[in-house]
Amino acid sequence: LADLKIQNVNLEESKNLERHRTEGFSGSKTLVVRRGAPIRVGVQLEGRAFDPKTDSLRIKVMLGRRYVIMPVTFSKKVSPRRWKAYIDPEDLDLQNPSIFISSPASAAVGSYGFQLYVFSQGVKKTCAFSKFILLCNPWCREDAVYIPFEDQREEYIQNDSGLLFIGTSINIVSRPWSFDQFEPGVLEACLNLLQVSPQHQKNRNMDYLNRNSPIYISRVVSAMINSQDDRGVLTGKWEGDFKEGVNPSLWTGSGDILTQWADSGYSPVKYGQCWVFAAVMCTVMRVLGIPCRVVTNFNSAHDTNDNLVIEEYYSETGQKLKHSKDSIWNFHVWVECWMNRRDLGPGMEGWQVLDPTPQERSGGVYCCGPAPVKAIKDRRIDLFFDIPFVYAEVNADVHAFLVSKGRVVSHSKDTERVGSLICTKAVGFHRYQNITGDYKYIKSTSHSSFIHSSSGSSKGVLVVLDLDKAPVAGEPVHFTVKVMNKHRVAKRIKVHLNAQAKEYNHSPSDTFWESHGVVQLAPMEVKVIHQQILPAEYEDVVGDDVINLAVVLEDLASHERVLASEEFNIASPQLIVDADSIVPNKEQVAIVTFTNPFSYPVSGVLTVTGAGLIQGKVNFRMLPLRPGGSVTQRIIFIPNKVGTKMLQARLSLSGISSAIRGFKMVLVSRA
Repeated sequence: LADLKIQNVNLEESKNLERHRTEGFSGSKTLVVRRGAPIRVGVQLEGRAFDPKTDSLRIKVMLGRRYVIMPVTFSKKVSPRRWKAYIDPEDLDLQNPSIFISSPASAAVGSYGFQLYVFSQGVKKTCAFSKFILLCNPWCREDAVYIPFEDQREEYIQNDSGLLFIGTSINIVSRPWSFDQFEPGVLEACLNLLQVSPQHQKNRNMDYLNRNSPIYISRVVSAMINSQDDRGVLTGKWEGDFKEGVNPSLWTGSGDILTQWADSGYSPVKYGQCWVFAAVMCTVMRVLGIPCRVVTNFNSAHDTNDNLVIEEYYSETGQKLKHSKDSIWNFHVWVECWMNRRDLGPGMEGWQVLDPTPQERSGGVYCCGPAPVKAIKDRRIDLFFDIPFVYAEVNADVHAFLVSKGRVVSHSKDTERVGSLICTKAVGFHRYQNITGDYKYIKSTSHSSFIHSSSGSSKGVLVVLDLDKAPVAGEPVHFTVKVMNKHRVAKRIKVHLNAQAKEYNHSPSDTFWESHGVVQLAPMEVKVIHQQILPAEYEDVVGDDVINLAVVLEDLASHERVLASEEFNIASPQLIVDADSIVPNKEQVAIVTFTNPFSYPVSGVLTVTGAGLIQGKVNFRMLPLRPGGSVTQRIIFIPNKVGTKMLQARLSLSGISSAIRGFKMVLVSRA
């Protein structure tokens, strides 16, 4: 009788990738599959055919030093809780049998090895070794990350591009971002992130054991995206220059950051700010199979003394002062991941806040979450993790104090401003979705896309500050000040207007525009003052900067004062990107157009990127362009992936810190 030998083990890559919805990882050297679903392995035998009466097969699956050995049976009955290997009796080829390896829906995420042993009459004859990468499975009902809608799985796992929202709630800026989860080297960097983590270095066995839980994985990733306590991915920097690294505003995607980190031997990449930390975390979570989205909280409170009150101070002429350690960031960006929370009891499943931007320690480490969004809404500060911190970010009250000669002369309270809009990219559309009502009970769920009114009132006078429309670079900023005399006697009112530039996360700098005057008000009269700030007066603060505009009224008889203030950004111009429908592996052309809205000539560098469309980056130098002038640039590229892809253009202007952007979604269809 000829001996029984394994000639070859075939991982049937294309069928397994399709079955496990991991086709995006087809470039990986190792097969990528999802837990809770069977992997089909073809076995080619030589010598003789397999005889079920005398021969048997066993499979050993290994993760680090942890392993499980299972016999290969002829029963297709599998359990979502344990490993199982079987041959389908209805599809039995004794010379080339197909074995199905079924993993539990709670198997640990990681890079597995497996060995196939052949026994004949109880004696081990031959064995073969192979490997696979196992990810979470949001398509599997028994998996803790199961999300029940296909359009959401498509958006929160498979979509490799999206929009991040920054600016102010008055003037939301959509920043295109390439998540790059299927780009070369990104999968490996994400798996290595788990291996480099302090948890793995300290106790590998325990880390592998815990990697079955998305709660555990998400906390490890949240800590590893920043470099505060470990060899994390990104170093944060919020002030000063960025000469030693990259200005956070210039990143266009996660791939460059993750591969640079891995290629440098895990030295932190310089530099990140909140939207960069969040976008990179979103990539890692999507790669690991945990549904993830990037969320922006406009007017995000940083409450240093935990009293849910943010204090702001203004001078008698409307200048915002740097008196308080508390602050409000015009926006702050974090992520939400979808998972069940059996550790917290019923009702806490669904979206969970995770924030990789290093702000406060959680369990001794700079990470935040997962905090159930439902628990934040209901102020369940008795639950894990970090709910009080996130609750304050979306719910603090703002107290504004007007100071004259060292003492407070007026005080007002705003309960609506913090967390005024919380949003994420809509499923399947390139616009924002308002999710404020998920975080807090609000009087009305409607949110006009343009909230633009601020008011202040005292016994005698009412003031309302109104922006006429969302400001755009190159056009005057038009606003109105409404002044009302609430008394039945005439009044003389001094009006101070003040504008200061500020970064989204800092106190404002010096005044760059001001106006002072006196108005006469008849009894009960309302006066409307129309004002504008011209482009030449604000041009230096266009881009990522924010303007703090304040009005202070002073009753010249009673010296009673009242304040109203508003913060807004001026929208940068957009690049126009044009490309027709596209086929893969053939030369294609796109056109990028820029029109200069500034009152002076500009020059700079145009960078074009696109995951699945362009290998790396393409740079073009733009010569000085006169005010009002337009320039176009032809881009030639050869796409290598099918599907809807983002072609992204960024123009970095000389002498201006921010960049001008544009993007186009192009459909690459099979020829």
